[in-house]
Amino acid sequence: MQALGTIEVVGLVAGIEAADVACKAANVELVGYELAKGGGYVTVKVLGNVGAVKAAVDAAADAASRITRVVSKLVIPRPADQIAALVANSTTVGYTPPKPAAKPKAKPAPAAKEAPAKEEPAPAAEEKPTETPAEAPAAAKADSPAKTTTRRKQA
Repeated sequence: MQALGTIEVVGLVAGIEAADVACKAANVELVGYELAKGGGYVTVKVLGNVGAVKAAVDAAADAASRITRVVSKLVIPRPADQIAALVANSTTVGYTPPKPAAKPKAKPAPAAKEAPAKEEPAPAAEEKPTETPAEAPAAAKADSPAKTTTRRKQA
């Protein structure tokens, strides 16, 4: 974890304002907010570089103080790994980063064809298999020259 910043304010509206200003003021990631039981306290949590978190927390506290009372603010430069469970827990409501786009799945290789039950001998190299000519579609068939008439013949 880089640096953790928290701002505790009275009321959800002030908490939303604090989160908005914190994200706009510096390059920080909003972890979310947590509602305290009783008193209407809301704690907003952000992560980022130490300087960015300090700037974000100060700007957020200033903006929230215009709306309501700021109860406390805190920046922890390098929190211990055991703190992670306190930062993002089941009571934290917040932003979840978008998941990276899934890579397109490769087309599966065609299944191997099973050998026919009855094997026929392959034609000899000198012999050519006989092919039956395919019949042309009806539209492509031409009438015999005797049946067709053209203007030249009529004239």
